[in-house]
Amino acid sequence: MSITAEQAVEVFRASDCLHDEAAVGLALDRMAEEIRAVLGGKDAVALVVMNGGFIPAAGLLLRLDLPLRIDYLHATRYRERTSGGLLDWKRHHEVSLAGRDVLVIDDILDEGLTLAAIVEHCGREGARRVWSAVLVEKLRERAVDFTADFVGVTVPDRYVFGYGMDYKGYLRNARGIYAVADRHAG
Repeated sequence: MSITAEQAVEVFRASDCLHDEAAVGLALDRMAEEIRAVLGGKDAVALVVMNGGFIPAAGLLLRLDLPLRIDYLHATRYRERTSGGLLDWKRHHEVSLAGRDVLVIDDILDEGLTLAAIVEHCGREGARRVWSAVLVEKLRERAVDFTADFVGVTVPDRYVFGYGMDYKGYLRNARGIYAVADRHAG
């Protein structure tokens, strides 16, 4: 169900800030240090998962002083809804992954289905090793047995938005990680 910009403002005002912009910045700093230690000296590809991974990837990639090839793919289960459906591959990457280390960057590890499918896809494309980085890990049971290699922050099992994650198409650009008030969660 679509909402208006005015309704998005109402959702934002009623939400709880879980991690402010400074906390997100510190998390990205730490993640970059961890990734640099693993990918330094490798012929690596950073593969950004659109749309949610765009903002966290920009913040993370600017902190990595590594020679990386950067590409993106678009696979989604949410399509501006608050619950996931079937995985829809909208765009595949163009850079060859064969024989390379691949860093998949996404906004959130929630149920794990999308990220697990993307990592599996990279393996089928011949990647030597696939690493996953998410800005946010939701603390909950997952539909699949999957854990991210690099995690920025954790959040409780609530619907969250900001820093790449949306609420019904809006609020990806919020400067922090916010939890939607219960009355707006559906």
